[in-house]
Amino acid sequence: MKRWIDFSLYSSVKIGPLLEVEVIEEIGGCEGLQIIGHAYNLLLSPQASSLAILGNSFEGITLEDGFLKVGAATPSGRVFSYAKRENLRGFEMLGALPGSVGGLVKMNAGMKSYEIKEILEGIITARGFVPASELGLGYRSSGIDEVIFYALFKRIEGFRGELLEEFRLMRSRQPKGASFGSVFKNPVGDYAGRLIEAVGLKGVKRGGAIFSPLHANFLINEGGASFEDAHWLIKEAQKRVHEEFGIKLEPEVVIL
Repeated sequence: MKRWIDFSLYSSVKIGPLLEVEVIEEIGGCEGLQIIGHAYNLLLSPQASSLAILGNSFEGITLEDGFLKVGAATPSGRVFSYAKRENLRGFEMLGALPGSVGGLVKMNAGMKSYEIKEILEGIITARGFVPASELGLGYRSSGIDEVIFYALFKRIEGFRGELLEEFRLMRSRQPKGASFGSVFKNPVGDYAGRLIEAVGLKGVKRGGAIFSPLHANFLINEGGASFEDAHWLIKEAQKRVHEEFGIKLEPEVVIL
């Protein structure tokens, strides 16, 4: 099954062409395809091809052998609501992290010191169950190089409602508008936003895209931004920071 998607409407940064994508409704059959999830940290070029999304078959939450089995296409907000209702610990940050479960697991998403890996038991891929200990989960990264169809999470009682205000405040300080969220991972011992500002790119605009004057690690589409606009800013930041500080900024954004 195929579906046409206008990525200037579908992606979080509101940049991208109209493309036909494959819809996957059963485990397997993804060879040569790039799963794009809900496109929350994705920058698509006009030449992007061989894209796929998981269909409704992979959206939902069930119990299996004492664990939560969550379809990789399930929105984070749905999992957050379930965990809050069932008094489950470790899912509190999902109320402030948009995206699909598969994408959040693959990047080991988190806020401050709270990360997905703390509650992840493992994933189900085309080759079966893979435990979390084998996934190479690190800071906003993993060693996952195959399609995630389901994630299995630990059921730990004790939803921490006191964290919700902390996460809400963190989100409220972030720039508003169409964006990827953070463009770059923070280098060890430093902050990407500080480095981008230090090389003079905070508030710099290219076409319809701008490094936010509020937080330089946020690239905002102010309207009509193109792939070339956003891509230039990302590459320029990497170039200047490397030349000035010898630091290689690693994108959180996936560029296809």
